[in-house]
Amino acid sequence: MESDKPIGIVLLNMGGPDSLEAVEPFLYNLFSDRELIRLPLGALLQRPFARLISFFRAKKVRLNYRAIGGKTPLLMWTQRQAEGVARALGTSFKPYVAMRYWHPFAQETLRQMRADGVERAVVLSMYPHYTGATGGSSINDFRRAAREHHPDLQFTVIDQWYDWPGYLDALAQRVREGLEQFHELRRDEVQILFSAHALPQKFIDRGDPYLEHILATVKGVMERVGERPWHLGFQSRSGPVKWMEPDTVEVIDTLAAEGHKAVLMVPISFVSDHIETLHEIDIEYAEHAYKAGIPSFQRVPSLNDHDDFIQALAGLVRDSLEKPA
Repeated sequence: MESDKPIGIVLLNMGGPDSLEAVEPFLYNLFSDRELIRLPLGALLQRPFARLISFFRAKKVRLNYRAIGGKTPLLMWTQRQAEGVARALGTSFKPYVAMRYWHPFAQETLRQMRADGVERAVVLSMYPHYTGATGGSSINDFRRAAREHHPDLQFTVIDQWYDWPGYLDALAQRVREGLEQFHELRRDEVQILFSAHALPQKFIDRGDPYLEHILATVKGVMERVGERPWHLGFQSRSGPVKWMEPDTVEVIDTLAAEGHKAVLMVPISFVSDHIETLHEIDIEYAEHAYKAGIPSFQRVPSLNDHDDFIQALAGLVRDSLEKPA
């Protein structure tokens, strides 16, 4: 794999605001993406509605970001992941990050890659479970930007890795670490609650494999963890459309009604800490669980830049490079 010119390792993610002032423009970029959200009145009115929605939602979202330090840590973790993977692969590899809805955008990253003399790259979506709404949108955005800003770049794309053994091993280890947070006398009673980001049901109905991928990951993790009670919910639902079910909050309520007192949350579709782990789960869901009658509520550590996860990603890239073109 050694070469005179570096091989780029590009990690794709959604991005997030790097300041409180960036919250509204970040939301505007997100709501403008018709691959993620198709507002009902058509493409012509998407941007005006995105402007309106982002304006009204920004105040509440800014409060949430203020509660976790005023910005997202997602860029930091994705940069560390990219650097770790490149380091694990050797000196011929150079790390990059391209975000979908905030800096560094794909065009910025591709211009830098061109300036660095990178002519070959592996592009890794940081969404293990494929859906056209997130990973698909990021990959399409990168392809469009590459055609314009670095047309000579040769690259392969890893668009899904929900069943990659190293990923399942790392996630199972985080679950074991999460279980260790409970008193040993209560550990056998712990209900494991996997929580994935919800999608509008229409994505699944049109054949999107996201749900199949999520279920395959859960199965792979629980085969490694061992026989224990587990549940699956879908979080971050908003707006009037029909969403995947059940809602994570509804699952928490059901567990409380059944008399369970200990829940371990496993945010399965997120590989890094960001607003949906640090605020939605750690603050909102934890408070909800406590009020519902679950006194012991914990979350597994995120994968972030744990060495086993970095090695898993490096193995994934290595495997991609070794496959025949």
